[in-house]
Amino acid sequence: MADNKQVLIGENLFDMSGGEPALIVTHCKSCGDYFFPKTFTCHNPECKEKQVEDTLLSRRGVIENYSIMNYPPPPPFVAKDPYEPIVCAAVQFPEGIVIIGMMENMTADQVKIGMEVEVTVGTLYTNKNGEDIIAWKFRAV
Repeated sequence: MADNKQVLIGENLFDMSGGEPALIVTHCKSCGDYFFPKTFTCHNPECKEKQVEDTLLSRRGVIENYSIMNYPPPPPFVAKDPYEPIVCAAVQFPEGIVIIGMMENMTADQVKIGMEVEVTVGTLYTNKNGEDIIAWKFRAV
């Protein structure tokens, strides 16, 4: 895995300039809502001014809910063989936004609602060309 080329799953999803990963979100200065992935406008239908700016989200949040993916996701995701269930969590950040992501190195019996986690990045999967697809993930603090 270390020798594989690393490819980001998408552009402008996270920032590594501070040494630790932080998700890039859009914040509406008018209504206070946050959006991920970042966007060009506020999606709150009640917001009138829609003055937005890109900002970095807090690195830590709390698991609000989670799910166990007992079946492999569809392509382009390339699952390990044999397939191992994946823990995905909905994480509530202090800014009020909830973001879903895979838990890193965590099994179903280890994850708990209310658990504090932090943003990290890691290999989501290795594609058919042998490239590691890199995305945001969460890990227990």
